[in-house]
Amino acid sequence: MTDKHYTDLDAVIVGAGFGGMYQLICLRDRLGLSVKVLEAADGVGGTWYWNRYPGARCDSESHAYWLTFDADLMKGWEWTERYPEQPEILRYLNYVADRYDLRRNIQFNTRVTAATYDEAANRWHVRTAAGETFTAQYLITAVGCLSTANVPKIPGLDRFKGAWYHTGQWPHEGVDFTGKRVGMIGTGSTGIQAAPVIAQTAAHLTVFQRTANYSVPARNVPLTDEFKQWIKDNADQIRFLTRDTPNGQAFRVSPQKAVDTPAAEREAIYEAAWERGGLQFRAAFQDLLSSKEANDTAADFIRRKVRQIVKNPDTAALLSDFDHPYAAKRPPIDTDYFETFNRPNVTLVDVKAAPIEAITPDGIRTANGEYKLDIIVFATGFDAMTGPLLGLNIQGRDGVSLRDAWKDGPINYLGLQVTGFPNLFTITGPGSPSVLTNMPVAIEQHADWISDCITYMRAKGLDRIEATPEAMTRWVAQVNEAGNATLLPMAKHSWYLGANIPGKPRVFMPYAGGMTRYRQICEAIAANGYEGFALTAADAAADAAADTRQPTAA
Repeated sequence: MTDKHYTDLDAVIVGAGFGGMYQLICLRDRLGLSVKVLEAADGVGGTWYWNRYPGARCDSESHAYWLTFDADLMKGWEWTERYPEQPEILRYLNYVADRYDLRRNIQFNTRVTAATYDEAANRWHVRTAAGETFTAQYLITAVGCLSTANVPKIPGLDRFKGAWYHTGQWPHEGVDFTGKRVGMIGTGSTGIQAAPVIAQTAAHLTVFQRTANYSVPARNVPLTDEFKQWIKDNADQIRFLTRDTPNGQAFRVSPQKAVDTPAAEREAIYEAAWERGGLQFRAAFQDLLSSKEANDTAADFIRRKVRQIVKNPDTAALLSDFDHPYAAKRPPIDTDYFETFNRPNVTLVDVKAAPIEAITPDGIRTANGEYKLDIIVFATGFDAMTGPLLGLNIQGRDGVSLRDAWKDGPINYLGLQVTGFPNLFTITGPGSPSVLTNMPVAIEQHADWISDCITYMRAKGLDRIEATPEAMTRWVAQVNEAGNATLLPMAKHSWYLGANIPGKPRVFMPYAGGMTRYRQICEAIAANGYEGFALTAADAAADAAADTRQPTAA
């Protein structure tokens, strides 16, 4: 196929989810740049386009899980539930695309296969599976943190006679479990959402659990007309609150410490938080992620709740055999997850005690025997944070690949840039708060920062920006310091560490210092002339004699 070259672009954005869509609005509508968004799917939505598994819904409350840059946009949309399901979130993202006429700058059904930096021309060459090549000054990745499905390499999968699915690549037409023997591998947040729904129609559901996971009831309900009106009337307040809290949510963490609270009072607070439901449970006390003693009180409360709910004591013991602090891994919320194990058609299998040995033509074989199955569901998560970026086959200066640059872990500056890859920006990349926060808030902050940076460069006659090695080293140390100040690294099998992917470097990837602190750091760096970045004047090589065209290090 003959290559088609597009050399007139200022920026190429990869991905048309929350991040790519908002970055397009910033660059096209505010800065007037020529921009093309490349999207592998046939529609917008990003993770909410692909993740259509049973029970898929957001774990942030709906009035906080959206774009807040435009109050009229907030007032023009109405959510229907406290925690919106995937179809509703996808409708919202299509609403945004329609409202801002975004599709005219998005090329769908276009998978990026490589991106190479041309230093002489200061251009990124972005190649697609169809043989097209786009060139642009700026390459911005908006591929999401959880978009590269992790299907574990279990021997025999290719010989399985039934059907198998990964929750992150769910068929758009859905899956009919009626009368089927279903096996589900994985009990993270996805498995916790999917199991109750699958169990409703399956003849039998067998859940294969390696690691017991905490979960708190979501208490999902339809939104009342009064609350919908409250959202419209308080759009500015909601926007302020999500930007003023460490986790980007529309609620504040209590200043009270669990370790300083009398046992009876602490129990009452936990009970009220359990009844309220959702992620606000972890906001009941401010020391839950900084003190193991405090965290133990939350873990004990949830453990007792599980044993109260689940009638079979052996099953309850397995489901509450937590080996990590509460919220040290992604803290799921659920609708009747633990209650599902009281159903006569649901079985829990402990694969830590009896590991899966192989997938057979008829099911799954563990060390204790074979389980006959018609369908296998892999709720096994993603090659998180780095996987989507490495899948783009990015090559920077001198042909160095991002994969090689990150062979020992994802070193970067602010989660936004990597030395050796000029003018490449990574929205919610590793090293930023991203998955530890309410994602749309983190996305808006990054897209705004990138847009302001490009505006600054254009005003100063600069055309190249690149993180310095020293800045990267300092930032990685800050990320490690922030992580080590919490209990998060204590979950040794967490995907925050890349532990769910064999051979992946064990590095704590997100910045755990909170969205508020991170925003302040980014603002200070920008105010100080983009400290830690090397900025180069346009046509510096040709105009080396002109002082204003000389390379400058911020």
